[in-house]
Amino acid sequence: MTRRVAAVDCGTNSIRLLVADRLPNGRLVDIVRRMDIVRLGHGVDKTGRIDPAAMERTLTKCREYAGQCTELGAEAVRFVATSASRDASNAADFVAGVREAFAAFDIEPEVVAGVEEAQLSYAGATGDVAADGGEAPYLVVDIGGGSTEFVRGDGHVEQAVSMDMGCVRMTERYFSADPPTAEQVAAATADIDALVDEAARSVDLTGIGTLVGVAGSVTTLTAYALRLPAYQPDAIHLARLDVPTTLATCAEVLAMTREQRAAIPSMHPGRVDVIGAGALVWSRIVRRVAAGSAITDVVTSEHDILDGIALSLNGG
Repeated sequence: MTRRVAAVDCGTNSIRLLVADRLPNGRLVDIVRRMDIVRLGHGVDKTGRIDPAAMERTLTKCREYAGQCTELGAEAVRFVATSASRDASNAADFVAGVREAFAAFDIEPEVVAGVEEAQLSYAGATGDVAADGGEAPYLVVDIGGGSTEFVRGDGHVEQAVSMDMGCVRMTERYFSADPPTAEQVAAATADIDALVDEAARSVDLTGIGTLVGVAGSVTTLTAYALRLPAYQPDAIHLARLDVPTTLATCAEVLAMTREQRAAIPSMHPGRVDVIGAGALVWSRIVRRVAAGSAITDVVTSEHDILDGIALSLNGG
């Protein structure tokens, strides 16, 4: 029996909606897939609180999304909030606002723990990769605004960890210059490498068959590497880039000025300020995994935690 479901993923930098029909075989057929940059996590790393303007921006989109779910006849909705909503001292106010926006669906917004976030990302990311011939074991890396999830598995999740290492968090901590100075990059690199070392104590980063990158930093970098004339999800999904190309792309974007990044035709305006830090995080992870595995390329997936959330609504 086909069932129409809706998933909302509210992260540190963006909020996204997927309304899809779940087929009897478990696959999803998209009805609507959208993304808006709201910067919910702006300043949370420094203040420990969600900025009032950022909260209102996000709740405005929540009300839009709830209306769209109603118009499209969604039978079930799941709203998952990630890093900024875990970290903020006023997270309860945000949760109350989301509950009010989605009152027609009688749902509780879920502020998920990092490991569950990782499991949802894995579920959403690996199906098409496996069908496309990707070799196990898989390592799914989800670089968000405030955190990065590492998930290893072979058909199911075997190991997972979430680290406080995202493109917004690293930008706010280190990148005050435009472009960032060598000293700023060195300091950020040392922090990232230490966090990857810590992640490796929970998730084995060696012997990987397929490295899968998901979420906006990776998809945006892939779009630039492919020199797309606009952001084209179909061209980005399941794209394979060899390791040298991936690292060169990351280095090039990191060294750009804000003006140069803004001129990239596939760049969402809301990612211009933080993509440099996202590139640095991704490059350090790719180097680490490639050094301990036989991989020669990396795969980008447009399907991620959002799809995992939708799949979970019917026992997926």
